[in-house]
Order: sequence, then structure tokens, then C-alpha cells
Amino acid sequence: MKFLCQVWFDTEKSKLVPQEEWEALTKECIVSDDLWHDRGFLQEALALREPASAVTLRIRKGTTVATDGPFAEIKEHLGGFVLLEARDMEEAKSIVSTFPILKYASVEIRPAYSIKDED
Repeated sequence: MKFLCQVWFDTEKSKLVPQEEWEALTKECIVSDDLWHDRGFLQEALALREPASAVTLRIRKGTTVATDGPFAEIKEHLGGFVLLEARDMEEAKSIVSTFPILKYASVEIRPAYSIKDED
């Protein structure tokens, strides 16, 4: 079963973390990602660029409209995601609980599925 794990940062608090801490955390995350990938659980892990680099598309009155930035104004921002393959939610929680990023972010774990598999 696949699980999408969304990594959410408090935008203001994350700006206060010194660059050296981010660099050390990045190294820890790479080690953790490699470990879970080698064990066959981690399918993909990607960080996202800052929210200001996002573009949101909508169709309004038959026309596609693009606006700069994320789709919502919120005090947290999506900083990345991990796609896991795990037996169930308990196993996914067990894996995510080891992620070094938890010291700086919250991770939402959500079961995922292919719409091709739905009846």
C-alpha cells in the first residue's frame, strides 16, 4: 500500500533556523532516505522549492488562469513529500517516526491509490 507523506513547515519558524542547521539536517535526511530506499519502503522523496516559486492553475469560465504562488495563504507551507510503500498505516507511521525532518516539520501521512484501481 502506498502512503504520501507531506512535509509541512511553519513558514516563519523555518526562516529562523540557521543555514548550518539546515545543511546538517539535509545530510541526516539523505542518510535516512537512502536507508529506507535500500530496504524497499521509500519510493520517492523530493523537496519543494519555496512557495513563492509556485504557480496555481484554475479553469474559470472555460479559460485556464494562472496565478503566482500557492493556492492558499496559510502559515505553513508544503516543503516536500515522500512516497512510501508500507504494509499499513502503522508501518508507515513507524518509518516516518524515524525521519530527521520531524525535528523541524510535521509530516502528514495519507494513504494513496491509483484511480485506475477503483471500482
